Amino acid sequence: MGLWSRGLQVRARRALDRQLAYQRQKATQVRGLEEEVISWMVTHSQEVRRVLDGVRAIPADARVLEVGCGAHGLIFFFGTEDGLGLDPLAHHYATMFPAWQGRARTVTAVGECLPLRDQSFDIVLCDNVVDHAEDPRRIIEEIARVLVPGGVLYFEVNIHHPFYKAVASLHAAWRALGVKLEIAPFADHTVHLTLESARALFKGLPLRLVREMNDVEQAKRHAGQTIRHVGDRLKRLFFKNARYELVAVREPVT
Repeated sequence: MGLWSRGLQVRARRALDRQLAYQRQKATQVRGLEEEVISWMVTHSQEVRRVLDGVRAIPADARVLEVGCGAHGLIFFFGTEDGLGLDPLAHHYATMFPAWQGRARTVTAVGECLPLRDQSFDIVLCDNVVDHAEDPRRIIEEIARVLVPGGVLYFEVNIHHPFYKAVASLHAAWRALGVKLEIAPFADHTVHLTLESARALFKGLPLRLVREMNDVEQAKRHAGQTIRHVGDRLKRLFFKNARYELVAVREPVT
């Protein structure tokens, strides 16, 4: 295994460690405010549900999988009878957020190696996950594998100006060489995807695109409205955290 691959593994583990620490802190902060969190989760889940219902009506017994369900995933209030959430930290979240985690089955697993049969799910959700993982492309390959022919994928991730991809690569290089300097936004993610690199994750796979959107222009406009620190000044020149959303249908097996 080369230096870059080893560094990627280290970054993925570090991103998980930071996420667990963040959610532990959040679990303390939201204690007693669970109903407010649940209200937001219901709204977000149903927004995504409406997007998918616009592509294909989802029956109550649809087999639904969320890859990277995290602490506040879509699966918990998606509104179907057979929901499964997978996340590397699922066993931690089950005890940290009991007010909603019990609403769906969850399994501790990584997206790059789903412990599931081929063609076993009608719907797969993947919401703001792959840029925290070791191998984003492999996750999409696994999603395509477990979707039934005609099954639907909902995918969302943050995308950024290529400037941030370059800085993320530089940060990864010095971390791989053992330099201890760590910049928080780059430690929370394994990659900073551009629009082009997000689209490239799906190339050559049996997934037919039916919906694609991004809010890059909105992110650019928003960046110019508030200047609090140097990071905000950079965002005026190089947009950050724009939303990229994709819905795709699994092609029939030939």
